[in-house]
Amino acid sequence: MSTRRPSTAELVDERADELVIGEAVALDVRAAGFVLRAAGTIIDVLASVALLLLLVLGLGALFAWSPFDTALGAALGITAVVFAFVIVPMLVEVATAGRSLGRLAVGVRIVRDDGGAIGLRHAFIRALTGVLEIYFTFGGLAAVVGLLSGRAKRLGDLLAGTYSQHERVPRVVEPVQGVPAPLVAWAATADVARMPDGLSRRIAAFLRQADRLTPETRVRLASELASEAAPWVAPLPDAPPEPFLTAVAAVRRERDYRALMLERERLDRLSPVLTGLPHGFPDR
Repeated sequence: MSTRRPSTAELVDERADELVIGEAVALDVRAAGFVLRAAGTIIDVLASVALLLLLVLGLGALFAWSPFDTALGAALGITAVVFAFVIVPMLVEVATAGRSLGRLAVGVRIVRDDGGAIGLRHAFIRALTGVLEIYFTFGGLAAVVGLLSGRAKRLGDLLAGTYSQHERVPRVVEPVQGVPAPLVAWAATADVARMPDGLSRRIAAFLRQADRLTPETRVRLASELASEAAPWVAPLPDAPPEPFLTAVAAVRRERDYRALMLERERLDRLSPVLTGLPHGFPDR
C-alpha cells in the first residue's frame, strides 16, 4: 500500500493546536470537539427550559392572585422567553468569561478567535443566533454547521468570531533524551550556537515523533534537519543524523539551563540589596 510522503512541516511542525496571539506568542490550546459541545449545550438548554418553567409558574401564580388581560399576559410570556433564552445566557457568558453551567460540566469555555475573553457583543450574537439554530430547529442547524466546521463552531460562533476552547487537557510529560553515549566526548567541547526558534521547534518535534514515523520518513527528515542545524554546530561530529540531532538538542537544553541557573544566582545575590532597608533605617 502506497502512502503519501508528507513534508517536513506537516510531520514535524506540530502547531495544529497552537494559537498565535497578537504578541507573536504561540499558545498550546485545543478546540472542543463536537461531542463535548453537544453535551454542554444539552445541559444549558435544560437549564434554560427549567428557568422558563419557573418564570411561567411565577406568572401563573401572579395571574391567579391578580388577573390581567390577555395582551399583557402574552407580553409577559414573550418577555419570559426572551429573558430565559437570550438575556440570561448572554449575561452568564459575560460574567463568567465564556462559561456556563454546561460548559463547566464538560470543561470548555467560549473565547474569541484570537484567544481573548468574549465581550457583550459576542455573547449577544451567540445567544440571539442560538434561538434560531438550537431552539427553532431543535439543534439541527447547530449540529450541521458544527460538523462542517473545523473547530466544531456553530452558526453563532461563525457570526461572533468565537470558538469553544477545551480547558481540561491532560498534561503530557515528554521524555527527556540525553546525549548519546558515542557523542559524550564530543558534547563536552562542542560549540552549539543558539539556533532559530523555528528550527529548534522542528527538531524537538521530530525527536518526539521519531518512533511513530516510518523508517524511510524518519531517515529523510533526520537528514534534512541535520543539514539545517549543521551551520550552527562546530565541530561537526562523525555521527548519523538522528543521534546528531539528539546530541544537539541535549547540549542546547543543558546550556540554556545553566544560563538560567546563573541568572537566578545573580538575582539572589542582588536581592538583599534591592529589597533591604538603608543602613540604620528602622524596620517598621
